[in-house]
Amino acid sequence: MKEPTTQGGILRILLTAAAVVVVLAGMKAAAPILVPFLLSGFIATICAPPLFWLERKGLPTLLALMLVIGGIVILALMTATLAGSSINEFYRDLPLYEARLREETAGLLAWLESKGFDLHSLPLEQILDPGAAMKLVGSMLSGLGGVLTDAFMILLTVVFILLEASSFPRKLHAALRDPSSSLEHFEQFVHNIQRYMSLKTWTSLATGVAVGTWLALLGVEYPLLWGLLAFLLNYVPNIGSIIAAVPAILLAFIQLGFGSALATAVGYLVINIVIGSIIEPRIMGRGMGLSTLVVFLSLLFWGWMLGPVGMVLSVPLTMILKIALESRDDTRWFAVLLGPETPPEKGRKQIPDESAPHHPG
Repeated sequence: MKEPTTQGGILRILLTAAAVVVVLAGMKAAAPILVPFLLSGFIATICAPPLFWLERKGLPTLLALMLVIGGIVILALMTATLAGSSINEFYRDLPLYEARLREETAGLLAWLESKGFDLHSLPLEQILDPGAAMKLVGSMLSGLGGVLTDAFMILLTVVFILLEASSFPRKLHAALRDPSSSLEHFEQFVHNIQRYMSLKTWTSLATGVAVGTWLALLGVEYPLLWGLLAFLLNYVPNIGSIIAAVPAILLAFIQLGFGSALATAVGYLVINIVIGSIIEPRIMGRGMGLSTLVVFLSLLFWGWMLGPVGMVLSVPLTMILKIALESRDDTRWFAVLLGPETPPEKGRKQIPDESAPHHPG
């Protein structure tokens, strides 16, 4: 009796693995459609709490939605106006920066050889290619710029998602026989996602503003561009801050010298320690993190699957999976494995208690 049971288990595992491969292949093929939809869901998740807050204040749903969408449009236009010229100028000067970096690298290698280091047997010019960091930033900005061509479709999808979000709970209550028990886990899951995304967006915005201000004070070129990059990559903890810092440090070295490059690196380090290691754990709870290995693997996986936008959304997407696993007792063990090195104590809330005082807005 044991042999058929074992064979059945192996067959289920193989069928599950085959289904996962088929789904991943389909997602990879549908990336041009999937990326705008995921961005729409990302934006709608952030905008849902303000919409619901306006509705609780007595505004009609249509008027509240118009105010929220108007705020999105104004913010997008301001960002495009302020950062657009910096992006264009950076693209124009990118070949000059790459050539200057190669000169500096060649000078460093020559200095090391003069000190007696034998570097001829090593392809250090290919290994130490600082221009690769600039190319990485350029490819990311290019990918994000390509998504902006679908801005109207993304905005339209956000509108429909928010309209559906207002009526969806009522539809579920009408459709289910026992809505109080059936919707408990679903409502907690949605609430945790909205809270995580909202708080992460505010801390990312604080990171971007702090980075842009510090670089502007140092006199580094394109501070708005580097602030925008720090805002986007702050959604990828630890690794994202390193990727965002490298090109700005290299540019500071080219433009202003070693001292300013060191000051830029120290500024990034202090900002990310204060916001990422002190503020975020306090307001979000330590259980709302991911292990460094999971962050790195999710960055590689979603970047391969969806391109530059997938890299930005890699941790939010993985975090949604973790929250979904935490919402059920039989899958909570897997969520613990995805979490940080020190799992939270049993019974401890993963999200700050709702009884804590809330500030309006």
